[in-house]
Formats: sequence, structure tokens, C-alpha cells
Amino acid sequence: MPSLEPDAPALSAPDAGSAPAPNRALRAPAAGAVRSPAPLKKPVNTLAIVPKSARITSLGRKAYNVLLYEAQDQGLDKDVFRVPLDRVVRGVDFDSNDHALIKKHLRAMVSTTVEWQSPTTGEGAAWNVSGLLAHARLTKERGQVWVEWSYAVNLKQELLEPTVFARLKLEIISQLRSHAGIALYEICTRYKDIGRTSRQPWRWWHPVLSGQPPSERTAKLEYRIFKRDTLKPAMAEVSAVTDLEVELQEHKEGRFISEIQFLIRPKSQTPLALKAPPEPIDLSLVARARDLGVDEDKAEDLLQEYGGQAMAAALEILAQRAASSFPQPLKDPYRYLRALMPGQVPPPREADSGEGGVLAGPAAGTDARGADSSREAQAKRQTRWTEEWIRRRREQVVEQIAAMSPEGQAALSADLLADMERRQVHPSIRKRLQTSGWQHPMVLPEMVRYYAVGSLGEQWDKPTPQQLLQIAAELGDAG
Repeated sequence: MPSLEPDAPALSAPDAGSAPAPNRALRAPAAGAVRSPAPLKKPVNTLAIVPKSARITSLGRKAYNVLLYEAQDQGLDKDVFRVPLDRVVRGVDFDSNDHALIKKHLRAMVSTTVEWQSPTTGEGAAWNVSGLLAHARLTKERGQVWVEWSYAVNLKQELLEPTVFARLKLEIISQLRSHAGIALYEICTRYKDIGRTSRQPWRWWHPVLSGQPPSERTAKLEYRIFKRDTLKPAMAEVSAVTDLEVELQEHKEGRFISEIQFLIRPKSQTPLALKAPPEPIDLSLVARARDLGVDEDKAEDLLQEYGGQAMAAALEILAQRAASSFPQPLKDPYRYLRALMPGQVPPPREADSGEGGVLAGPAAGTDARGADSSREAQAKRQTRWTEEWIRRRREQVVEQIAAMSPEGQAALSADLLADMERRQVHPSIRKRLQTSGWQHPMVLPEMVRYYAVGSLGEQWDKPTPQQLLQIAAELGDAG
């Protein structure tokens, strides 16, 4: 498959249109004008897409929504659409001609075969199969990178001027992190006035929500696993982040669940201002993880599983560890990065934390709960958050030491013994290290401190306000 280098030939399907002249590329508003905020009108046939050849990621789906929004704004009279690439994605260093991340997503949009269908049987006008895009191309003009794309001729009319569609708020979608959450929100938005989605076999929902093509492995999937790993997290995310509350309704055939649907209740939520154009997709965390030696696909999976806040905090620690060769050079950045995120961190429920620290975070909630607004109550909560963060950090350090080879652990233990002799640690602790090893309860605190200071620095057990905010969001306000 041809590479999407700047000024390279377009990657296209047989029905791709020809590229427009640069001066016809983008319909710009008049000077001083601002485009009216408008939702994305996404056709019902594109809500329940079923991938047939490759996985659809959350970042890929978000980017596709932004491209569709831009194409609808430019109009049906165009065959090819163009926008500056920084309108679609950010966080990639284009000055170094590093387009690998966006190329991967554009290539996937062209090559991934999908079935386009409505979530309600018989609602759509027709069934179609095609790629997400007909062609994609990157060019560089006067120092600025542009992306151009087109749609298959059998879908263009319905994509750009749909007759039956869901009105999607891209400012809400930008806050969702999983593909299942995004797909569920899009489908539920279409049927929020009805109050429920259609009933479908649960196996129908799996590729639609997961973004995974059907395979021999998915054919063996049990419903309880699908519910645990996909349905529950997606419903929790939609209910926490969006303007909808979603509830699962199961239908049995005999003793087994055969079909499911979702009950939908709108909730009051302060509307967020839609930017013009929509907020670009942030690839900075994936790009940074790649620069630290983590495979891009694995970095995307971690970002989808744990969220941006946890990923950013873990990357800071990974960068520190990668810069240090103590006690030995880092061999597996991905394994190290994943070990830094042992539990999923939910997104903040209310406001983000300010520069003042965790007191502005979602779990503080002091203004709304009388007695809890006292400084003493807040200090107790913050102490609990700090203790929990330190406990997890110690567990992470222990896991990292245990992951070393036996030879590496032996060398590290010898170094620790020399350090304890230099500091004149009590002889009984030194003896335990020699006879029982570094995991003995009397020795373990010494080993954790020695390894952590050498690999992470003196501040290894001092959480930042943002890290405390993550713990606060998870633990809540309980005393």
C-alpha cells in the first residue's frame, strides 16, 4: 500500500474523486465571521458500523467524525475535501516529517471494510459495504500540512445530507475515551426521544461497540465476559460524561440472555461551547509514548483503557526511568508503563483541578456539603488520598523489582547491602537480607526506598496535585 508521505500520490479506491485546486480547497468564512455552532448530523446507517477487516479505534472514530463534520460544512457539491491537518489532529511533530500516526489512521480509514447499517432493523434506506474513506492524501503547501479525502459514491449523498440522522455533540464525544463509549453514545443519542434502542442479539452488539471485526475468537466469547469488559464500562462512561443516562435491559431465551437493548434517559447538563471547527484529536500522548519506545498500537490501547490523565502521569514516570540506567537500563518500556497504571482511573465528575491543586478536584465537593467543607474534613480526605497513592506507588516499585531477572535482583540486593552497611542500618535487617532476601518484611521497605530513589528520584513518594486528583476521583468523598 502506498505511503502517505507529503506530496505523495493519493491512496484511493476506484470511485475516488480528483483533487481540487488549492485555491478551492476550503470555504473560509468572511472576515470577522464565526461559523454557527452546529451538531454533527451522522446518518443512522453509520452509527452501527461493523468492521470487517481491521479494528476501529476510539481515536480513529473521533477523527472520522471530525472529517465528516468538516465535509458537511464544505458541502455536497465537492468531490474532494481539504482542511489543514491541525484542524483534525494535534500532538504530532510535523516539522520532522513524522506523519506515522496520522498515516496509520488515514490508511485504516481507507482500507478498513465496514458494513453500514442502522441500529434499528429496516430503518435505513439501504445496506452498504465500503471503506470509511474512499481515499486520503497528505500534502505540504507553504509549510502547512493539509489532509484531503473523499467518500465512496454510493454513500456520499447520505453522508453529507442525511435524511435520517443523529445530532451528535462533538464536544461531548471528545471527552469519551473508549470506542464502546463513543459508539453507545452515538446510538443512544439517535433514540433518546424514544427512550430505548432496538432489541438486538447481544452478539450483534459486540462488533458494533468494541470496534473489533468478528473472528473465531469473538465467536467463542461468553456474554458475561462481554458484559463485564465492554457493556458495563461503556454504560458507566456514557452516564458519567454525556447528557444521557443509559441502562441495560436483558432479554432471555430460556435460561440464557439472547437479546439486549438500552434504556435512555436525558439528564440536565450545562452545555459546552462547540468550537469552530471541532476540537482536533490529540495524539500527543501516543506520540510521546512512541518516542519513549512504546509501540503505537499498544500506547493507544493503554490510552483507551486508562484515560488521558493516568497516561500522562505514567509517561512522566516512564520518562524519568528511561533517562536513568539505575540499576540497569530499561528493557521493556511498554511493560514498565503498564505497570504504572494498575487500576483504571475514572474521569473527573465535575470541574478539573486548577493550579492550586487537588482541592479544586471533583472529589473535594466542599461547597455543596455543609460540614464537609471544614478544613479538618478536607485535610483527612487529602491525607487518605496521599496514603493510597503512596501505597500504590510502593506496589508498583515492588512489581518492577520482581520483574527483573534473578541475576539483576541479586546484583541489586548486593548494592542494597553495601548501602545499608554504609548507613549502619541495624545488623538484624542486613542479616535478613542475606538470609531471606529482599522481599522479607523487615527488608522490603529498605529495598523499595533504595530502588525508587535511584530510578525515580528523591521525590518518588511525593504525589503531584494531578496525581492526587486521580486518586480523589476514584475514592470519592468517603471519610
